[in-house]
Amino acid sequence: MKKVALVTGASSGIGEDTAQQLMNAGYIVYAAARRLERMNGLKRKGARVIHLDVTDDNSMVNCINTIIKDQGRIDVLVNNAGYGSYGALEDVSLDEAKRQFEVNIFGLARLTQLVLPQMRRHKSGKIINISSIGGKFGEPHGAWYHATKYAVEGLSDSLRMELKEFNIDVIIIEPGAIITEWSGIAQKKLLEVSGNTAYGDLTVKHANMMARYDGKGSQPSVIGKTIVKAVTVNNPKSRYAVGANSGMMLFFRKILSDKMFDRFMLSTMK
Repeated sequence: MKKVALVTGASSGIGEDTAQQLMNAGYIVYAAARRLERMNGLKRKGARVIHLDVTDDNSMVNCINTIIKDQGRIDVLVNNAGYGSYGALEDVSLDEAKRQFEVNIFGLARLTQLVLPQMRRHKSGKIINISSIGGKFGEPHGAWYHATKYAVEGLSDSLRMELKEFNIDVIIIEPGAIITEWSGIAQKKLLEVSGNTAYGDLTVKHANMMARYDGKGSQPSVIGKTIVKAVTVNNPKSRYAVGANSGMMLFFRKILSDKMFDRFMLSTMK
């Protein structure tokens, strides 16, 4: 019997590549996103595309119910949907901050709630939560984004212990610099929100730094390969940090004091 995987945020980048690699590994893959037309390529290759808005409870319930009705199970949930909302904390509206949490953490948590009853019945399952190396440190203008990724880390660590008795693995993926649409979107949002405020000088320097490194990260395939490894081995790690600069950044965060790490981060934005 083929195993069934649901990948959220599958219309581009990490989600799209992960869906493809899971299909290559023999999984029945449901590729989920708000924009179905952007998943036509995956559909032609055999993915079951399905509409999903992780800020809409009805959409999430309908998505899970459809898959369970069709397949009777979901063996792997890849919580990949997310985005980066950048801007100085003083400049970002609370409505936007709440949306960042709705997409990056509450949608992830709700989908997990919805898949767990049938995973517990089958006494098996893998929940893959896409965090970030940014779940281990902050940066200027990224307060809300990094807060969501810290939350993903804490949620996942707690959930892993809750689900151990049911033989359900919770695995955190911490990407470093990955070549996707994410950087360009975050850069544009940063300038729109704080480029002409009291924080404008550092904002422009930060945006210029992001532009210098845009296109210089790892391909999304490194994440897809890691996810396939995590769901197919018998004893997966609790977390995988992968992609350009992931090891270096986490090492610096570990050995440097808070103030030294702050200086290091700010030195990259000159």
